[in-house]
Amino acid sequence: MEPEIEDKTLELMNTSVMESQNHVDDLSPKKTTVLTKLSNGPVMTGSRKRPSEGGNDKEKAHCIALFDQWSETDQVEFVEHLISRMCHYQHGHINTYLKPMLQRDFITALPAQGLDHIAENILSFLDAQSLCSAELVCKEWQRVISEGMLWKKLIERMVRTDPLWKGLSERHQWEKYLFKNRTTEVPPNSYYHSLYPKIIQDIETIEANWRCGRHNLQRIQCRSENSKGVYCLQYDDDKIISGLRDNSIKIWDKQSLECLKILTGHTGSVLCLQYDERVIVTGSSDSTVRVWDVTSGEVLNTLIHHNEAVLHLRFCNGLMVTCSKDRSIAVWDMASPTDISLRRVLVGHRAAVNVVDFDDKYIVSASGDRTIKVWSTSTCEFVRTLNGHKRGIACLQYRDRLVVSGSSDNTIRLWDIECGACLRVLEGHEELVRCIRFDNKRIVSGAYDGKIKVWDLQAALDPRAPASTLCLRTLVEHSGRVFRLQFDEFQIISSSHDDTILIWDFLNVSTNGQSEGRSPSRTYTYISR
Repeated sequence: MEPEIEDKTLELMNTSVMESQNHVDDLSPKKTTVLTKLSNGPVMTGSRKRPSEGGNDKEKAHCIALFDQWSETDQVEFVEHLISRMCHYQHGHINTYLKPMLQRDFITALPAQGLDHIAENILSFLDAQSLCSAELVCKEWQRVISEGMLWKKLIERMVRTDPLWKGLSERHQWEKYLFKNRTTEVPPNSYYHSLYPKIIQDIETIEANWRCGRHNLQRIQCRSENSKGVYCLQYDDDKIISGLRDNSIKIWDKQSLECLKILTGHTGSVLCLQYDERVIVTGSSDSTVRVWDVTSGEVLNTLIHHNEAVLHLRFCNGLMVTCSKDRSIAVWDMASPTDISLRRVLVGHRAAVNVVDFDDKYIVSASGDRTIKVWSTSTCEFVRTLNGHKRGIACLQYRDRLVVSGSSDNTIRLWDIECGACLRVLEGHEELVRCIRFDNKRIVSGAYDGKIKVWDLQAALDPRAPASTLCLRTLVEHSGRVFRLQFDEFQIISSSHDDTILIWDFLNVSTNGQSEGRSPSRTYTYISR
């Protein structure tokens, strides 16, 4: 402490002691305070202290009067000096006294300054549980939350970031009340407050349906005239497009399940397909790749390159990769549906290349030679081989660092593409694993044993998880080999050698006493003319 402040401290305290000295002899024995100024240190107090009594009110008043005359800086330094002379117990009392004085209800204070939008913005980052608690703080907090429509904003944030929330908003039609400015058409905040727990309940029900295998089943009977089997499919909210063994491509209405259109032109089975908003691209056992207009069904282009059946293909962002029974992989540049040129042919597999997948970094291929090969997307150069399967590999999916593959050794393997390590082996299918898909939660696989299995992806990635806990459910409805499947948060759509397409609906599940894992099915039959 500065010498000037030390002097003020001594002056203030000694003056108080002198003024009270006249009373000392009249009081019962007390502890007296002895002040000692050390030559090179702060003023120290002796260990003897007297208990507080009412007789020192004049001393306190005089101290306060002197204190009030000082500047704020001097006052702070003086109090710091006093605190330094106290014991830990006294510090605790002072801390308890100061805590509520230092707290500020900024949510209440900001609107008083005309800054409601800042208070709303701060509270908009809360999760549901915290938002509930915030509403209980006081009426002003509740007002800020209500007028700021923060429950609406919370739901909108979830819809933007979570596919399950987005899907529910579309299917249950409360999306029409989201992402709109405050108008008379928008319900009050209380509507969204009550909506939130209903959404959570829907999500919990869907998750339980997946775990328990509860579903409603719809069945499309394709009734192919010559050869039966649906080799490939893809769907969206409006349609299902399927490639059949009878050389045709059939487009089905997703709601009515009626056949809308049949595309013909291939002279062999349609083994693979993919579509976007403009085109359908198909690969066939006739060794060609065809490009169709998704709206009119007109053939826009035919690519003749592979020497044998085109077994799989993928396209995205102007790049297409095809693979063939001829053991090669072709990389194509897609400037437009009619302007597709061959960029590079990748050779390295020793047997038919059954499946490919890619992103901006890697092209991944799997073959009957039991290997998965990784190639650079930008340079098309070979990177590494993933070894582990005991027999040929029939299917895979690649996303981020994870590759999931299925093989005729009846197993599914999870791989880290960067280091090539096998992270887990899933066992359970009794025959060749023909198709596989995964998202952030689940792996869904279909096999030649006619079964579809749902696996817990997060548990599979945890080396501590027991193997017996990984398969959540086995779905058995197909009477033939499962060739292809696709799924989202609400459904699985699968196709089979039994010439059917099945829709497994985990959202709209009947609860009228149906046995677990099986639900009544609707059957739609299309007879080609």
